[in-house]
Amino acid sequence: MSDLSPNALQALAPAGYYVGLRILFAFPAAEVNELPTAWVELYARERFFLADPALRWSVDHSGAIRWSDLSQDDPAGMTRLSAVHGMRHGAVAAFREPSGLRSYGLFYRDDRDYEEVELEQLAKFIAYRHRGVTSTLQLTRAEIAVLKAIKQGTRLKQIAHDFGVSQGAIKQRLRNARLKLDAATGAQAAIKASEAGLI
Repeated sequence: MSDLSPNALQALAPAGYYVGLRILFAFPAAEVNELPTAWVELYARERFFLADPALRWSVDHSGAIRWSDLSQDDPAGMTRLSAVHGMRHGAVAAFREPSGLRSYGLFYRDDRDYEEVELEQLAKFIAYRHRGVTSTLQLTRAEIAVLKAIKQGTRLKQIAHDFGVSQGAIKQRLRNARLKLDAATGAQAAIKASEAGLI
């Protein structure tokens, strides 16, 4: 199985999950966060990302591993703290391209540890979603050209002049790209497109 339906994913991670796709430096091109709110707030407040053994593992690996197999590398006691939030058992799945572009997912259960077949499913799911993000982010050549110019710091008026089109046409291309990339601003769209390897 390559992709998982929302119901299948919920069954594999009934205590919550997080998926970040196509990360080059820090920002994912797409993400889904279905973790308990209290855990997300604690994680952010305490800056656990600096001590998270699952995140460290995901940077350099492809595949999947149980949290219990990472417990020796958990000086902050994150596995113990996550259990308080109903996430007693966890797994991390990751996919990494040679370029460093990567995706990962964190998956949690409260009833039992993950079985090998489930780890395989999660690893295939992340690899499938990593590859699939590109197809869902199909930007036109015109949109890519505008995002490249935005990334270089060029103003819309100058971009319109350089391309020989109206400023309204540039704004529409940028609006389309922002919608496809789920970005609030043109600058954020350019960053997301760059992180996803699209520009």
